[in-house]
Amino acid sequence: MKTIKQLPDKFTGKGEVKGYEFSLLSKTKWGFCYEVRLNDIITHYEVFRLKINKRFSCISYPTSKAFRIWAWTYKCKGDAINKLDSL
Repeated sequence: MKTIKQLPDKFTGKGEVKGYEFSLLSKTKWGFCYEVRLNDIITHYEVFRLKINKRFSCISYPTSKAFRIWAWTYKCKGDAINKLDSL
C-alpha cells in the first residue's frame, strides 16, 4: 500500500489564489482548518473534509468548486473551528 502524501503545514497559493498564504490551524481525523492571509493580514479560514485522491496517493486541498459541498469559508476563527469539530 502506498503512503498517502500529507498536506503541507504552510504553503503559498497558485493560480486563482496566487499571493495568498495558507497555514494549518487545526486538523482532526475528519478534516482540516487553514488560516488564509494576504499581505500579512488574515482574510478568512478554510475548513474542509479529508479527501484522499487515490490516483495520486495524496490528500486533496479543495478547489473553488468544492466550497459549500465539502469545504467552507469563515471570517471568524471560532466559527471555523466549530465547523471542523462538527465534521
